[in-house]
Amino acid sequence: MNWESILTQTFSQGFGTQAVVFALAAIGLNIHFGYTGLLNFGQVGYMAAGAYGLGMTVYWLDQSFWLGIVMGIIYCLVLTLVLGIPTLRLRADYLGIATIAASESIRLFVRSRGQRTRTGASEGINDFADPFFDLNIFNKPGSQSYRFFYWEYRAGDLWVMLIGWTVVALCLLITWQLMRSPWGRVLKAIREDEDAARALGKNAYAYKLQALALGGVIGGLAGMFQVIRTQSVQPDTFNPTITFMIWAVLIIGGVARIWSPVVGAMIFWAAISGLEAFLRELIRSDWELFGDTIGVHAERFLNLTVQNVSQVKFMVFGMTLMLLMRFRPQGIFGSREEMALDDR
Repeated sequence: MNWESILTQTFSQGFGTQAVVFALAAIGLNIHFGYTGLLNFGQVGYMAAGAYGLGMTVYWLDQSFWLGIVMGIIYCLVLTLVLGIPTLRLRADYLGIATIAASESIRLFVRSRGQRTRTGASEGINDFADPFFDLNIFNKPGSQSYRFFYWEYRAGDLWVMLIGWTVVALCLLITWQLMRSPWGRVLKAIREDEDAARALGKNAYAYKLQALALGGVIGGLAGMFQVIRTQSVQPDTFNPTITFMIWAVLIIGGVARIWSPVVGAMIFWAAISGLEAFLRELIRSDWELFGDTIGVHAERFLNLTVQNVSQVKFMVFGMTLMLLMRFRPQGIFGSREEMALDDR
């Protein structure tokens, strides 16, 4: 069994581009749910808004990449108004239904054939991030990839990671400062008892709308990094499964903790990638057990094959997540008190 390959994939993905994307998305979701108590099941909709705001500005409006970033943020703010104004007065469960419906509506709209000239429909938008990669300080002749102990990245991914983790650090700093401010304390008061906050003269509706906008913009930045790294905006990239993976990241780290989304994203992708690498190596292993190789026993008793490794890894991870929710529902760094949610 090639343990070096397993460790390389585990550590590389734990700090890789996908960890950046999910860390940003989970930071935004943490503001929504962890600090404000908004049950948002449509964070992927904000990711799509940011991604299409960037891609359409370059592809359809024929404007600069940097203006596209600004437009992506504006798209997220517009989505906040469209989504938040009619729904933020709903109970938590109805709000969750409304947000997941909104995110799926966005995906179906941008992939419809009638939007081919604007969003690229099911073909998407491609090759729009060249100005970003033109600044790549790692893209030198002969430098296709870099390796540091068990970390190995391509030059393009390393550039995305450098900028991405810098943005993550800035978002964490902003969140930390805001949640220590009077504004952040009002959000926590709304989460704990909205009626009490209203009785003290606080406009809970306005505060929730502001929190939705802030978390949504950070989610939009996650969507931008998601499509920048591949230079492709595809509608089916932003399916509801992504939102629930973001929730898994937040649950692992723990809600209402500044660093928990980042740690959760790193653990999530390290575990997923390491588990897949381990299962693939297990199938190819030449270790003998009771007269046959371990791979033969895994296929015979566990029905584990090269074709279904991806499904099995999520099954194993899902069972692990169930155990975490059973024995430590607050996550690794969370507390049970912070998990409380007013569901009226």
